[in-house]
Amino acid sequence: MLIEERRQHILSLIERDGRVLVSELSDTLGISRITIRKDLDHLESKGLVQRTHGGALAPQGSALLDPSLKEKEQHQHREKQLIAAAAAKLVKEGQCVLLDSGSTTTAIARALREFSHLTVVTNAVNIAAELAGTDFDVILTGGSLRKNSFSLVGPLAEDVLREIRADILFLGVDGFDPQVGLTTPNVLESRVNRAMVHSATRVVAVCDSTKFFRRSMALIVPPTAIHTVITDDQIREEDIEALQGLGIELIVV
Repeated sequence: MLIEERRQHILSLIERDGRVLVSELSDTLGISRITIRKDLDHLESKGLVQRTHGGALAPQGSALLDPSLKEKEQHQHREKQLIAAAAAKLVKEGQCVLLDSGSTTTAIARALREFSHLTVVTNAVNIAAELAGTDFDVILTGGSLRKNSFSLVGPLAEDVLREIRADILFLGVDGFDPQVGLTTPNVLESRVNRAMVHSATRVVAVCDSTKFFRRSMALIVPPTAIHTVITDDQIREEDIEALQGLGIELIVV
């Protein structure tokens, strides 16, 4: 395992379990404790972990923080409803719609119930459940369940998405930095999101105004991969100028 692969593995364990122990990492990876401590010290210098005696934790306020779906739904609720209504207006009867996991895309799924016939592809178990009572063709990607977000991730999800051709993708993100791109706290989630982007004819980022100029740990795609952004009217003027400067269509609700 290469150094960066090992460090990424350590970050993934912290993201999953909230902590790592030097002794356990040394045993499972077959690496000396001195090397593991150096890895943790390096990650702490980057602000990605908080060193403790015998191990490390995810630091508060860091790019590793991954709120649950329930927590996300309580944040910017009104704005997400407006974004969802605007998103539904971009959809046409009979289209294939891709939805990633998240509170904003869950709101979009509910708004899409006004349609009679759609094909909806998603990696979100809760979104599939939301649409179970409709006449839509609902396709779940399959994959490993991330209980925190009710999303399916991993190679199986990515393989299915490579065979999908969707008319439109609604992509919710944790951070949108016009210089860097769209980001999320989870590496596996970012890979699935990236596969979705490659499968869609039109890519629409749906994010409330608090997400701009925020960076999370894992890059999904650069901003040039996005065609349209739907956000709320609290977006700052400098954010509007940055998006327009990239040639991205902006819908403000």
